[in-house]
Amino acid sequence: MFYHKLGKFPQKRHITFYKEDKTLHREELFSTKGFSGIYSNKYHLYMPTAIKEIKKVQKNTSEVWESAPLEWRMFHTFDLEAQGDPISSRMLYLYNDTCSISTASPDQSCQSFYKNVYAHEMIFVHQGQGTLKTDFGAIDYVEGDYLVIPKGVVYQIEVKDKNNKMLVVESPTPFDIPKHFRNEYGQCTEAAPYCERDFRPPSRLETFDNKGEFQVYVKAGKDWYIHTLNHHPFDVVGWDGFEYPFAFNIHEYAPIVGKIHQPPPVHLVFTTESFVVCNFVPRLFDFHEQAIPAPYFHTNVDSDEVIYYVEGNFMSRKGIKKGTISHHPMGLPHGPQPGKTEESVGKKETNELAVMIDTFAPLQSTSNVKKVLEPNYAKSWLES
Repeated sequence: MFYHKLGKFPQKRHITFYKEDKTLHREELFSTKGFSGIYSNKYHLYMPTAIKEIKKVQKNTSEVWESAPLEWRMFHTFDLEAQGDPISSRMLYLYNDTCSISTASPDQSCQSFYKNVYAHEMIFVHQGQGTLKTDFGAIDYVEGDYLVIPKGVVYQIEVKDKNNKMLVVESPTPFDIPKHFRNEYGQCTEAAPYCERDFRPPSRLETFDNKGEFQVYVKAGKDWYIHTLNHHPFDVVGWDGFEYPFAFNIHEYAPIVGKIHQPPPVHLVFTTESFVVCNFVPRLFDFHEQAIPAPYFHTNVDSDEVIYYVEGNFMSRKGIKKGTISHHPMGLPHGPQPGKTEESVGKKETNELAVMIDTFAPLQSTSNVKKVLEPNYAKSWLES
């Protein structure tokens, strides 16, 4: 990301910065890769370490689908929902050691605070609007927004109504802009499908000078804790740096098109060390006079392909509904279902909208997948 700042802070790092009562603000270095990666400096009213109590708690976990066969799957996430806030309503479907894919359907806002200390989070807002509130400030979000929240950020999500659908992806390494979309200085290149203007850092900083007991739910891998602070966790008066949450809307993505069918890497949005995120947006089809817009059959021996379908008509797939997920495991060939290749010939454009995650290690399914599975999807390529 690029340099950003909010609030007030001293002219230099690591020097005295006094409050009105002549006591010091507390500086916190929020850094990555030890002291060698990108970072931000936050200035608190109180010590961020002032935790009165730490308690481990039990959370319901999704059961592994132990007998899941190695096959292509399609399942409909809108058919399985849990009430709660944007954290407690999450339903886990697919996971491995470096990626987890869930959905959420919150009907209420967060009342407590939340922090994921082992994983960065990317939340795609399928339906709904509201505000992501963090110790770095607030970001208002709308449908189509990706909310990228670095690990260790304390946050709450306020929803505006009860009609909310979210896709949640977790990664132990950051959601980065692909290297080939950036120049040697880190700036987005002219050939990139977006630029810095499209990314929305926190726009306003509200500082809370409140003492009392404030609970932060902390997720550490599969373990959960409650950290009770003696002050409001949003006590930051100012910060600057390169590490912070941000939003990017899928509709700001400028798709790359070509004379013949373009492979998925041209649709990249974010990369991690263990998987990539692409999106498919409305775009013109290939313009070769004999072009086949539908994708060719392919076997990717190094990655599982997961597509979350948002809306529109999909050129290669039947039976799609909003919130449907397809999962095509590595090593198995996949491609358009019968008739879809022929249907695509001569088409000039598509209005499909979808998010794709390609992982570099196999994904396990939970029992939630089994509950909303499309029957016989694995046999849908049998033309008879």
